[in-house]
Amino acid sequence: MAEHEVETSAATAVVDAGPADRLGADGVLARVRAGAGELTGALRRVAEHVLSDPEAAARATIVELAERSGTSPATITRFCRAMGFEGYADLRLGIAAETGRARSAGWTVDIGREIQPGDPLSRVLDQIMAADTRAMHDTAALLDLAEVERAAVAIAGASRVNIFGASGSALVGEEMQFSLHRIGVAAWAWSDVHEGLASAALLGAGDVALGISHTGQTRETIELLAEAGSRGATTVALTGFPRSPLAELADIVLVTASQATTFRPDALSARHPQLVVLDLLYIAVAQRTHDRAHAAFRRTAQAVDGHKAAKGSLS
Repeated sequence: MAEHEVETSAATAVVDAGPADRLGADGVLARVRAGAGELTGALRRVAEHVLSDPEAAARATIVELAERSGTSPATITRFCRAMGFEGYADLRLGIAAETGRARSAGWTVDIGREIQPGDPLSRVLDQIMAADTRAMHDTAALLDLAEVERAAVAIAGASRVNIFGASGSALVGEEMQFSLHRIGVAAWAWSDVHEGLASAALLGAGDVALGISHTGQTRETIELLAEAGSRGATTVALTGFPRSPLAELADIVLVTASQATTFRPDALSARHPQLVVLDLLYIAVAQRTHDRAHAAFRRTAQAVDGHKAAKGSLS
């Protein structure tokens, strides 16, 4: 009975997760990946089994899937509801449609296969391309464009934008800061927690703070975003987990997916999808500040033009 209560609670948590619940069939596996971390016990085993071999899961009956995952048909039904489906038939159809599209597009090539020391670079390239393509597709399915719109409107009207991230996320944040500066948006990227806290403490209503963390559990980024929010700034989280601590405290949540490969765990493989989402956000801001952005971009381009090598000077 206790396990049933834990499963029901976890299922409810995932159902209440937000953007993932509104996904269509295109994002079934992305939904499972995003929600798996919130599941426990038997429900977690079902998720792991589905992700390990989606094509087999799509062909299995509810009894077969229950036996293969070491659970029960009732658990499979609870899992379907946790993923936002009315029943097992809908889940099977969604997985079958998604894996069929992935196979025809070449996204399944080598995904999940360990890269061996003797693998030729051509095969490694195929695996990386397939994994990144799948991650981009999953991110597009997970992303709530209404949230992107809200973030763009907030940044377009902000007096100041602070971007927080640590390690690899700091690199992504610096890219966003550079892009925003080119169109005249006052933006700063902070990776040092002391400097970031000092800057966050000076934010207020009308300012924006963007926190980047794939896991949503980086303590420093959470602290920085919380400080900015306490001062009245609009807070935005870019994360792979919509129910993570970082997402929970943010006003706006932008969700990305990842597809881990050998030597590229989730945190590293999430970088390209993160850049795509931030590029979309940057373009959305530029659209909403078109005249100012166009003039700023032209001036900044002219300012650095003199440092480009003249044609023929290197010959």
